[in-house]
Amino acid sequence: MADGNSKPNIVIIVADDLGYGDVGFHGSDIQTPNLDRLANEGVSLEQFYVAPVCSPTRAGLMTGRYPIRFGMMRSVIPPQRNYGMDTDEDTMANMLSREGYEHRACIGKWHLGHHQKKWHPRNRGFTYYMGCYNGAIDYFTHEREGELDWHKNEETYRVEGYSTDLIAEEAAEFVDSIQSDEPYFLYVPFNAPHGPIQAKEEDIAKYPHRSGKKQVYAAMVDCMDQGIGRILDAIDRRGDADNTFVLFFSDNGGVQDVGDNGPQRGAKATPYQGGIRVAAAARWPQDGIEGGKVINARMGYIDVMPTLKKIVGLDEEAVNPFDGLDVSNAMRGEETLPDRSWFTYFDQNEDHREKLAVNYDAFKLVVHRSAPDGEPTNSTDVELFAIREDSQEADNRVALEGERGDGLLAEIDNFLSLKHPNQIERFYVGKKTFVAPKDWVAES
Repeated sequence: MADGNSKPNIVIIVADDLGYGDVGFHGSDIQTPNLDRLANEGVSLEQFYVAPVCSPTRAGLMTGRYPIRFGMMRSVIPPQRNYGMDTDEDTMANMLSREGYEHRACIGKWHLGHHQKKWHPRNRGFTYYMGCYNGAIDYFTHEREGELDWHKNEETYRVEGYSTDLIAEEAAEFVDSIQSDEPYFLYVPFNAPHGPIQAKEEDIAKYPHRSGKKQVYAAMVDCMDQGIGRILDAIDRRGDADNTFVLFFSDNGGVQDVGDNGPQRGAKATPYQGGIRVAAAARWPQDGIEGGKVINARMGYIDVMPTLKKIVGLDEEAVNPFDGLDVSNAMRGEETLPDRSWFTYFDQNEDHREKLAVNYDAFKLVVHRSAPDGEPTNSTDVELFAIREDSQEADNRVALEGERGDGLLAEIDNFLSLKHPNQIERFYVGKKTFVAPKDWVAES
């Protein structure tokens, strides 16, 4: 842990819908030399878990807590939703401000509430913001629902350029702007390679062996990697890269038939490994997160905030109790984490079906069942996998391991008891009648 006079810089980079197999260090044909460099100089995190869709992962990252506790785990926040992350939740930006980090930027896709200013980044602990409030903006026009969704701090920001490039350039400029003796916190949630599937022609031309959406998708990932290279170069220019904690991961798995989730079953919006186990890497040479090690300890999005609390030396009780753990020793390869139940839950579709999972020890239980407001006659599908040896989730052992399955099902029911009464509505509610506000300016 750094002492009080040499606190580490913190850089967290999040991809959007990147497949587990879509990075060079997992064997992809997509060119990702900068992410490969991060994994080779730092460590690859081979059991890094997230939520199966976007906003829940971002909410858990920001708070260190399962978003079910504050209504944010069921669904993403769609444009028509007047809903945001509960303002009673502490954020990592607020936490780092209490530890003396005066420079705290969020540059990229927010997706944690847009209709009211109280949910915006600069009211959640960040000192600087540039990017889009929603997901799925046009990469070239920066519009969503026909309105410009590109902002600098609280103002509409009209600028030309491909959004991935704009995010990377702004992030690098932020790093360059900070005095060399001052620590900073930079959160870079790229909107790439989320749809719409759009890329620059010069990047598309690199992948003539691909076709259709998969060719354009490869170009999107390639461009994001180039941008990450610009950020890493800016970190190097400061001269304190050794004391900069860099973490990269995807917010969920790749989209079916577009991204490559490797040998894993499932994709984004499923509770299977392809939806929740993602490509991830970290680097902090000064504190031993280095050397190209492969880290197989299970960790994930809710662990980031408690880990930051430890590595910056913040000596205070958490404002709200964490569900995550400090995993810094595990990232160094120095510690085996105690096993714990790791929960997955979402229910954002019109079918009113809950998708649930719990990983514990060498097993994983997956449940699809009617939501409490769904049709009670709908069937319940239960699958149990020996996940340590069956990472493809091919062999359902529920008939052979009934007692174990019952125990894990009880764990899921206990987890659901944490559900906040004010849950976000499902994705499609109100979509047909929605009219976007001009330039996505908040109501209040």
